[in-house]
Amino acid sequence: MKHPLLTLRAFSVFSSLRGLSRRRSIRFTPEGTRFLLFTFGIGLAAINTGNNLFYLLLAMMLSLIVISGLLSEHCLRRLEIRRHVPDLIMANEPTTLTLSVANRHRHLPSFSLRFLDVVEGQEVDRGLAIHLLPAQSSMLLSYPLLATKRGWIRFEGIRAQTLFPFGLFLKKGFYATEAHLLVSPPIKPLALRFMDELVSEGQGESLSRRGHGTQLYNLRLYQPGDDSRSIHWMTTARTSQLIVRETEAEDQRRILVILSIVAPDESEPLFERSVTFVASLLWQLTERAYPVRLIVGREDSGLGSGSAHLFAMLRLLALCERHPPETSEANQSSESLSLPHEADRGYTVAVVPWSEQAGSASTVQANRVLHAAQLEELTHAF
Repeated sequence: MKHPLLTLRAFSVFSSLRGLSRRRSIRFTPEGTRFLLFTFGIGLAAINTGNNLFYLLLAMMLSLIVISGLLSEHCLRRLEIRRHVPDLIMANEPTTLTLSVANRHRHLPSFSLRFLDVVEGQEVDRGLAIHLLPAQSSMLLSYPLLATKRGWIRFEGIRAQTLFPFGLFLKKGFYATEAHLLVSPPIKPLALRFMDELVSEGQGESLSRRGHGTQLYNLRLYQPGDDSRSIHWMTTARTSQLIVRETEAEDQRRILVILSIVAPDESEPLFERSVTFVASLLWQLTERAYPVRLIVGREDSGLGSGSAHLFAMLRLLALCERHPPETSEANQSSESLSLPHEADRGYTVAVVPWSEQAGSASTVQANRVLHAAQLEELTHAF
């Protein structure tokens, strides 16, 4: 009967070897294959002739193979790789990703390293290479990335490989640097005439908020950098403190954008066009400093403005999914278009990707209904 401690120790050794085999792979290069065949030939000549010089040459060649394997393993050991990705990028817009590679060896450097990106099970060569990485040092590598569609991109890890020292073996090591990158829909230019008509339509109410205007919004203490022309001198004289006058923004109309996610399979291109149009519309409205609210299916971004709110709405668009009309999710999403009358609802724009839904009762409450087939004439780049 085997001792339990010996069994546990043997299992741990077997597990470590199996994990190492999954993380490491090695294959002969064409030069290595020829060198190995030449080594076999020298070995056969040594056996047939009994010449000591052939035995010495065979021993030297076998030692070169062993040394090559050991040194290539050394180059891949104690490497620490970290990936840095942004929270959100836009489709069809180039961005830069960064890798941090550190050599944790105390004394020995690593040589001739090349890195492949493992994305969704595929190895992608980004042209990343390090010829010399000294011990106890790190290096930053960056590469451009161009995403062509919205949604998640899953980075599984980095595959490092080396030909050091003699180019006989190509040895690879896998380093898990899993990360997820969210890609928002692309932003495309909209017709200026359409945007001017959109913001001038309806009876949108103004929000009480600071901005450029003539009405008084607030009085506060002076802060470094404030314009001296905004000092309220009467209040300053009364309180003996510098008081700044803030004005209320003019024409801060609230706009509600609704995107239907109900569409059959054959309308998938129109659905993606609708998502891109909504993203472009939200971008334009944010540039004009309008408070915007987005509803996608059952998801509601709430009313807000500024870049942070824009990125939150782009995340909703990046993750939204189309639902066929016959599913229960589609029915619930279709009901979400029919909103109750609210005091802060504002001007409402509904975008529907499916022609049979454009005239349905779910969109009659919108001030303006846009079908995906109409969006091409409203843009410059669709």
